[in-house]
This record gives sequence, structure tokens and C-alpha cells, in this order.
Amino acid sequence: RQLLDCTLRDGGYINDWEFGHANIIEIFERLVSSGVEYIEIGFLDQRREFDINRTIMPDTQSANKIFAGVDKGSAVVLGMIDYGTCDIKNLQPCEETFIDGIRVIFKEHLRDEALAFCAEVQKLGYKVFAQMVSVTTYTDEALKEYAECCNKIKPFATSMVDTYGLLDEEHLMHIYSILDKYLAADIKEGYHAHNNFQLGFANAKTFLSSDSKRDILADGTLYGMGKSAGNAPLELLMMFMNEKLGGTYDITQALEAIDNVIMDIYRKQYWGYNSFFFLASSTKCHPNYVSYLMNKRTLSVKQIDEILLSIAPEKKLMYDAKYAEKVYLDYQNIRCDDTSAIDTLRKRLVDKDILLVGPGRNLYEQQNAIYDYINAHKPVVLSVNFVPDAIKVDYVFLTKAKRYTQLIKDRSAGINTGADIIATSNVTKTKGDFSYVVNYSSLIDLDTEIIDNSLVMLLKAIISLGVKKVALAGFDGYSSSDDNYYDVSREYSYVKDKAAYLNEYVRRYLENVKDRLVVNFITDSYYC
Repeated sequence: RQLLDCTLRDGGYINDWEFGHANIIEIFERLVSSGVEYIEIGFLDQRREFDINRTIMPDTQSANKIFAGVDKGSAVVLGMIDYGTCDIKNLQPCEETFIDGIRVIFKEHLRDEALAFCAEVQKLGYKVFAQMVSVTTYTDEALKEYAECCNKIKPFATSMVDTYGLLDEEHLMHIYSILDKYLAADIKEGYHAHNNFQLGFANAKTFLSSDSKRDILADGTLYGMGKSAGNAPLELLMMFMNEKLGGTYDITQALEAIDNVIMDIYRKQYWGYNSFFFLASSTKCHPNYVSYLMNKRTLSVKQIDEILLSIAPEKKLMYDAKYAEKVYLDYQNIRCDDTSAIDTLRKRLVDKDILLVGPGRNLYEQQNAIYDYINAHKPVVLSVNFVPDAIKVDYVFLTKAKRYTQLIKDRSAGINTGADIIATSNVTKTKGDFSYVVNYSSLIDLDTEIIDNSLVMLLKAIISLGVKKVALAGFDGYSSSDDNYYDVSREYSYVKDKAAYLNEYVRRYLENVKDRLVVNFITDSYYC
């Protein structure tokens, strides 16, 4: 039973592998002193230029430069190649380099050509690890075939890589049992965990505790540093090995490396378990799908979960940006028969003075102008995605599921409880039905970057009712420097970055509809 540290490689996803040369050496020397058997020092990737401060390097010669004069003790030093990113010509013969072994990662569909590459690397004298990326995609039959393919080239080791942290202990040991049955006895078996379900350490313990007669090893990183939700923490694996399996690791050396180097990185860039990675793993989807949907900032977690569950099985772990956009739009394009709602709203709003209320700061800073207008015109008041506490509104136009949550809180606090909700069809009520539901797809703009600008959507709806003029208050537009929501907690963080684009988009829309709708701004706005 042995341990493999991959902090300098997998941990590099956190900081683009820029640990700094002195820190690289300290981490490595601490790991050597700790007694960990295998130390992975980074990626070999010909697309990156040599940088003595980074553990991603174009060739094996680069490792000689970074670690010149460093004593590797009894540790086996490894580099990693993501198959296809480093040509064999970039590898010196093993005896000419600091590196003793090379781990080659590959997805299932690249199995045969990647194993052929492994065989070529072996000819250079390296200990080769064949790394099964996304091992959970393999069927039992595919695992048997993989083992038989490995037996033909006899790598030093092969590892089960749980790329998306999907495994529990039972599933892990089932996969291992098949590989153990069919792999040649002299091939070591490894396990590389990710912590999406907080099971990395637990799974590694179970694996290391198995009664297999085969040599096995588990990966870990200092403080769990690594891609996505992080890895099994090396220091915990050392503790377990010392207490349960006769290990003699010097854990204090690992802790010194954590305290001296890793914690400074952690404080700047958090890694580890969070709901983002849980959501990706629980739906067995690539994390980029979750990132794409969350960045839309229009969906509740429940809706994101529903979209992820709708993704075709063959697409789940192979991220496709165009496909992600399609499933998002398909989900948002929830149509309904809004004829009755439109007819009723038309009767209630046509030929009335109408005031639309937005959440800008000027809603409060220029209250007198708004009150003067209300007193003079007695308008029907519609707010957008919120309910103001100082102005009585008749309707709330709701386009975003996340705003619905805040709306529930506001109304439960007694704010504008009598207002009817006009919801677009992408928003789902927690119980019962909204007063009015209108088709989302008829109001969005697929030809622009942000397709669901709420003010533009409401103006489109207003025009479709036959309304000819409206007054606007609290639609301040966006500032690239100032917080311009009346309640900063309600402002999306991205609006400052998009301020110029958002303001221009609304101005252009108002210009295009000026012959059909007269818009009177009661409060100051960047849209004017």
C-alpha cells in the first residue's frame, strides 16, 4: 500500500501551475522528507513555454532545469501527459532526466491509441502509468477489455481516475474488482479521487484497506488542493496509513508544506467541496454545464437541476457549448396559452396612465418626482422583478426565478401583498398558479448577448397590449463604477462589467419603438 502526491500537478489547476520556483522546491523537498513514495511534479505539455516558476513544462528537459541539484531521495518522480498534448520527441530517455515515470491520462474513446503511446514511452525507460480518465464511463465489459489491452503492453501501473467525483465506496470497489480480476498480477493499481461528494478520503481509505494481493496506491494532494472540488488530502491519507496500515510517514513535513506554501494559495483561491460541484456530480454532468447555466443568472438551482437532468446521456460528460445553449433555450421556451391573460391585461391597462417602476437608486433619491406624478395621474403601477416598500404597486412583472425567491420574502414581510403577479412562462410558482402568465419566448431577444433584459421584455409586453405611452421611474440604467440599485444586495455582480452594453441596448430598443410607444422618464436614467 503506497501513496502518490500530485499537488504540483493537479493542484496547479488552481493557480495555473505558478507556485514560484522556491515554493516548488520546498513542496518537493517536504514531500521527499515525508516519505511519500511517488511525487508527481507537473504536466508535460508542449503547448506551454518553459517557466521555472511553473510546474507545467514543454518537455522533460525542463524538469532538469527546475529541479537541478535537488535530492529526490527514495521517491519515484513522475510527470503527467494528457494524451495528445506532448509528442514523444519531447521526452528524453529516462536516464537523462530527473523524471522516473510518466502518467498518461486519456478518455475511454482514446484507449487504444493512448496505450500505444504508453508503450512508446516505456521504450524510453520510464515507469508508465496508464490513467483511465472518467473511469465511471466504463461498462463492466469495457473494464475487462481495458485490462486485457493493458496486459499486452504491461504498464508499471494503471489508475482509476474519478474525474468528476462520482464514485462511492461500493462502486469504486466494484470497478476495482473487475480490473483486479483481469489485470496481470504485476501491474500496480491506483486510484485518483475528486471530492465532489466529500468522499475522496473515504473512498481512498476503502481502496487502501482492500484485501487485494496486488500492489496498490492512492493519490492525494496537500490540503486536498486540486481541480474542481479538490482531492483526497495527502496528510489525512498519511495519518490513516500510519494508524491502520503500518505506515511510517512524517506528517509534520506535509503540514509544514501546507503552512508555508499551500495556505497562502488557498486564501487567495478557495478549492474544495461546494454546491456547484455537488450539482454537477449529482446529475453526472460536466461542471462546465453548471457554470454555463449559473452564469445566466436567471435560473433557480431547481431549474438548473432540471436542465442538467434533461441533457442527453452521451453529452453529459463531454461538454458541448452549443448544445448547452440549445438545452437552455429549449428549457426557457416554455410556452403557454396566454390568450386569456393578454385579453384581461389589455382591458385593464389600455387607455390608462401606466407607471413602470424599476429597482434603481433614483426610486428613493428622487421620490418627490415620483409622488408628484402618482398624485397627478393616478397611474396603474407595475414593478419589475421586485416590490418597492415605499410605493404601492398593482402588478409585479416577474421574469427571473431567482427574483421570485426575494419576492416571496418581501411579500411575507407585508410589502405590497395585494399586487398581482404577471409572470413569464419560465418561472414556476411554488404552489398554485400566478395571476397572469405570458410566453417567455415571445419577449426575449435571441440576437443579443443578454437575451432577457427585463425592462425590454416588459415594454414588449406593454406594446403587445396596445398601450401607447408609459412613464418610467427607477430605471436608472447601469454604471460601471457605482452601485445603482436601491438595495445593493439585489444587484447582480456582472452588471458593472456590462454597463455600457446594457445601456446602449436599451437606448437602441427605445429608439426603435418610439413610433409605437411614448416613454417618459420620471427619474434620471442612463437610458436617456
